[in-house]
Amino acid sequence: MNIEIISVGKLKEKYLKQGIQEYLKRLQSYAKVKVIEVSDEPTSENMSDHEIALHLEKEGERIKNHLTPDRKVIVMAIEGKIVSSEELAAKLNQYATYGDSKVTFIIGGSLGVSDEIKKNADMLMSFGRITLPHQLMRLVLTEQVYRAFRINAGHSYHK
Repeated sequence: MNIEIISVGKLKEKYLKQGIQEYLKRLQSYAKVKVIEVSDEPTSENMSDHEIALHLEKEGERIKNHLTPDRKVIVMAIEGKIVSSEELAAKLNQYATYGDSKVTFIIGGSLGVSDEIKKNADMLMSFGRITLPHQLMRLVLTEQVYRAFRINAGHSYHK
């Protein structure tokens, strides 16, 4: 399988980088995984709805530059379908079984993901209704993708 994780913003924290690198290393035997960082827009405390929309639109354009029609797109969104590790594994297995072996996950910036990106996604997915910093979400998602492959391979990692 060919997995891309498109994430808004540059990862700065060393401990997050180390965790992600560990799971990317583990994933090598299951899939080709590529992490793509797109630059984020600066934010301020009192942005108007219009400013937020422009902000998300600019980040959305950067994301769109990396999307191709041959990929299934899953956007991480708090309002998305809450999935368990087993459900994520089943979804990736379903894609692979039916010839959709190219999957892109999108993690937005601090203000989320543009409506256009969400509207064109194959799925909006959530790991729960809690809010996580987008940098931490990258680590959580990478670990969950690894866990999904372990589940599909029949390994007991997820227990």
